[in-house]
Amino acid sequence: MTKEEKLKLIKIIHTAIWLFFNVVIFYMLYTVIVNKIDFWLWIAFGIILLEGLALLAFKMYCPLTVWARKYSNSTKDNFDIYLPNWLARHNKLIYTLIMVVILIFTVFRLLT
Repeated sequence: MTKEEKLKLIKIIHTAIWLFFNVVIFYMLYTVIVNKIDFWLWIAFGIILLEGLALLAFKMYCPLTVWARKYSNSTKDNFDIYLPNWLARHNKLIYTLIMVVILIFTVFRLLT
C-alpha cells in the first residue's frame, strides 16, 4: 500500500468517526432540548468523555491525525479528513461550544 493510499484510508476512517460523533452530539442536543434525558444520553456523555481523554492524551490532536502525519507533509488543517479546511480548523471550538450548551441544558433539566 502506498503512502497516498494509506492517507486516503485514514481520511475515510477519520471522516466516518467524525460523522459518528456528529450523530452522538446532535442526539445529545436533541435529547436535552426536548427534555428526554435517558440512559442513552449518559452513554453519549461517556463516549464524548472518552474522546476528550484521547485528545488530552495526544496533546489535543486526534490519534488519527498523529498517524496520518506520517504520510503527509501538508500544512492544511484538513489533510487527514474529508472536511472543508475552515471546518477542520475550527472543529474543536465549534463542538466544544455545542457541548457546553448541552451540559448547561442538561444541568438545567436535572434541576427543574
